[in-house]
Amino acid sequence: MQESEIDLRALVRTIPDYPKPGIQFRDITTLLGDGAGLTECIEQLAAPYRNAGVEAVAGIEARGFILGGAVADRLSCGFVPIRKKGKLPAKAIGQDYELEYGIDAIEIHEDALRSGERVLLVDDLIATGGTAVAAAKLLKKLGAEIVGAAFVIDLPDLGGCEKLAAIGLECHTLIAFEGD
Repeated sequence: MQESEIDLRALVRTIPDYPKPGIQFRDITTLLGDGAGLTECIEQLAAPYRNAGVEAVAGIEARGFILGGAVADRLSCGFVPIRKKGKLPAKAIGQDYELEYGIDAIEIHEDALRSGERVLLVDDLIATGGTAVAAAKLLKKLGAEIVGAAFVIDLPDLGGCEKLAAIGLECHTLIAFEGD
């Protein structure tokens, strides 16, 4: 990672007790709204993958769309959205994942990628890793070769990067908030 005079961590707003008591919500909208911060963030997300032959970036709804689209532009490749169930207009495949109190699902168009296509997975934050693991499973169902997973924020105490490592994916993060 290159040195930067911009403190990305300082640009992330923390909202206590949202969406429920005891949660410290890490809000990246303040980082996204800072031009220099956003530019630096995208540069740092893309940098490790410049020479990795990335052919597409897959972003997880919703903040992964903002970041993933910008990273795709920086890497001169296409962007593929991974959406919540029922949001894609063409034929899609889905993957369920567990939430704290139930199950949710994400989907990708079944023709979004070619078998063997080199893909980078991008989202704003990795916590427990449930959504990211589900997204990786979707990409693998399409035959994609996942070159890595990049996130602005890691909540390391929740173990998401370890879950990605357990399925063979390298986790690249810019900021860690421990204890949350």
